[in-house]
This record gives sequence, C-alpha cells and structure tokens, in this order.
Amino acid sequence: MLAVYFDCPGGPENLYVKEVMKPHPGEGEVLVKVSASALNRADLLQRRGKYPPPKGASDILGLEAAGSVAGLGPGCKGRWKIGDAVMALLSGGGQAEYVTVPEGYLMPIPNNMTFIQAAAIPEAWLTAFQLLHFVGKIQKGEKVLIHAGASGIGIAAIQLVRLAKAVPIVTAGTQEKLKATANAGAAAGFNYKNEDFSEKVLALTQGAGVDIILDCVGGSYWEKNLNCLSTDGRWIIYGLLGGGEVHGDLLARLLSKRGSIYTSLLRSRDKEASNGYRKCIQLERLVKAFTEDVLPYFSGGTSPHLQPLVDSVYPLHDIAEAHRIMEENKNIGKIVIEMPA
Repeated sequence: MLAVYFDCPGGPENLYVKEVMKPHPGEGEVLVKVSASALNRADLLQRRGKYPPPKGASDILGLEAAGSVAGLGPGCKGRWKIGDAVMALLSGGGQAEYVTVPEGYLMPIPNNMTFIQAAAIPEAWLTAFQLLHFVGKIQKGEKVLIHAGASGIGIAAIQLVRLAKAVPIVTAGTQEKLKATANAGAAAGFNYKNEDFSEKVLALTQGAGVDIILDCVGGSYWEKNLNCLSTDGRWIIYGLLGGGEVHGDLLARLLSKRGSIYTSLLRSRDKEASNGYRKCIQLERLVKAFTEDVLPYFSGGTSPHLQPLVDSVYPLHDIAEAHRIMEENKNIGKIVIEMPA
C-alpha cells in the first residue's frame, strides 16, 4: 500500500509517498481502507522529530482517518461488518491506504457525510469533547475562552460549548479567522495580535472572567490567562505552541483565584505500559460517549446542527504542501488528505 514517509526529521520537503506492507488486523482490530485523513499539529511535530509515536504504534503519520471496513481480526465482537463507513482517532498510521484500529475506537460516519468531512471529525472533536466534558466538567451558562478559535479543535469546541448551552469566547490572529469563529457560533472573538484579550474578556464579562480556558499556547499566555480566569476557574492546557516556560509568580496568582490547572493529551500511549489498558478503556469510554451524545447532531435536520470545517483538501502525493500550509498557520479549520481512488 502507499503511505506517507520521511527518512529523517526535518522540513516538509523530507516527506514522500512510498510502498509499504499493508497491515493485518490483530486481536480485536479492524482493517480500514482509508479514503481520507486529516492533518494535525502533532504530525508536524513528529516530522520534526519532536513527537515520536507511542511504543508499538505505527510510525506512519496520521492521527485520524475515515474510510470503510475492509477486514476483521480475530476476537472482534460483531460491532462492524465489511463495507461499513467508519472514522477513527488513531495513535498513528492514518496517512496510508490502510490502517488497523481497535474496534472500540471506531465511530460510524453520520448520514449524508462524505469521507472528507468525516476525516475532519475524530481528532478535533474528540479532543474538544474530552477537554470540555471529561476534564473541564462544563456546566450550562458557563463562559469558555477558546484559544486558536479557528483551528480544527477551536471550531469544534465553539459548537460543543453551544451544545452544552454555555458561552464560547475565542482568540484568533486574523479578522478572517474571527469571522469563521463567529459563523461557527462564537459569542465574541478577539485578535490576540493587536489587542489584549484578557482586558477584552474582563470587559465582556463585567470583570467576572471565564470559567474555563482551553489553552493550546501555554507559557506565553500564562499572565493573560490568569488575568481573565474567574474565581474557581479551570485552566486546561493541551498544547504548548507558545512554549512551556513560565517566568513569574504563577502559583500565588492561581491560588488567589482558587483556580485549577489541568493538562491533557489525547494521543494513545504505549499499549504495553502499566497504564496502557486503562488508557484504552478511557478512550473507548470517550468514543462511546461522543458517539451517543454528539454524533447524532451531525446528521441532517438536527437542531442544533454540528458541522466540521474543512479548509482544504490535498491528494496524498501533495502531503508536503499540506504541511507547509499548516506550518504557515494559513488554514481555517481542517486540512484533509485524500487517498488515491
């Protein structure tokens, strides 16, 4: 089968497509013929040698995929049959013509949705759902600040906050991106490049601040995040685009607000590690909850209606260009990679 590869860490120019062995489904695994896969920041980090896959996972890039069931491994419990349209969050291997997936990680593709649209769901929407519900315990009426509001996770989080009957507020770097977040349902949006988002958030909330912050930036935002975090607020860090170092009295200021810091990474860990079984069960619980509570709202005719935002689609052989676009922060929503027919 064809798959994306790189021989040594570096820039997008190191990527190429080559023939590799088609995987075989193991115990409780399903073989999926991939029609589309989406690009994530983690793929860029892995390409640079900064985010290796978990032990035992495929070293092929790609953390999500949509396609059809092509084979069933021993021990499968009959949840899926050959030809079913499915999508999945992966620990790796999505940017290839075939990938194996534990059957409990698969989700059905909603009615009237293309493989390209479906490929934009698993990583972004499961991450946002986990951060808001499993970690943040979002409540009706709460105010949520979402950084990188026009990213795949940002667009998903805006809609999920609305679904929870809470209030999404975002930051983004261009007016075009802020417009996209408003279209997705953001109550307010601020350009972090030319205004102090913490001052704007405090003005919007009459000084109360926000109850939850979804933060993929990290160190460079710590002061502004604390400025606009409410008393008893939850600051959830799931990325470090702005670095991991903090210079200042973070703990005293956090304590003064009785605030909480949570961290989260969704990528599956080493299955052989002591916590591997627990991690797999947690991910299955997450997939089950998302499938039951959120997935129905992607189908036509529902209200509210949820929708992934696809920025652009690239054929597999143009994978390097797709990486360049994401690296330059040009995309609004998800970049999707389409497999050869």
